[in-house]
Amino acid sequence: CIDSSEGFSEWQRITLRYIHEHFGNDVKVGAGNVVDAEGFRFLAEAGADFIKVGIGGGSICITRETKGIGRGQATALIDVCAERDRYYEETGVYIPVCSDGGIVHDYHMTLALAMGADFLMLGRYFSRFDESPTDKVKVNGTYYKEYWGEGSNRARNWQRYDLGGARKLSFEEGVDSYVPYAGPLKDNVNITLAKIRSTMCNCGALTLPELREKAKITLVSATSIVEGGSHDVILKDKFGRN
Repeated sequence: CIDSSEGFSEWQRITLRYIHEHFGNDVKVGAGNVVDAEGFRFLAEAGADFIKVGIGGGSICITRETKGIGRGQATALIDVCAERDRYYEETGVYIPVCSDGGIVHDYHMTLALAMGADFLMLGRYFSRFDESPTDKVKVNGTYYKEYWGEGSNRARNWQRYDLGGARKLSFEEGVDSYVPYAGPLKDNVNITLAKIRSTMCNCGALTLPELREKAKITLVSATSIVEGGSHDVILKDKFGRN
């Protein structure tokens, strides 16, 4: 996958052409990231085998506040997936879309799939588990895992941005952070999948295409979000345990 904060670029077209010319079409190459129909069409015509959507929505990404580019993940995903479907109708070529960013809670995965994503990129989600390659640390009695962005100084120090000569990463587009430790991957993934299946069942959908067709995406207010969680009660955990 050619992975960049901005995939609507001549450099990605050149790279896709080079890979396909030298290694043939058996080597599948994804490209991105883009946030609108025009960006999708550009990478599709450049030869991308799948296209990644999202600029600035990742938990450790600061591209929007650093450079002022990006788009809300839901808006970007809906726009790109509509163009994917138009492109398929025109050409008969279906190019899968990966939603990259904006996943905080498990239900956000189901929302992304309902909006049209074929699969998801989950950085923060997987970084919390035993199997992630980062260190587990204890801060004020609580365990965390290290997690950093590819546009951070730590990534730069690993020479990921060595362009030759004196040119280096001039500013950061990601942060170096911690995420709450969540234990083994298998247990957590099973819980997440159970939630996704349950939501699909509520929508009367047995497959992802059915979910896209039957799910009703609704714009909600801040009040509605508060209403959707526990409210107007005092949780027992607040009193502690004797």
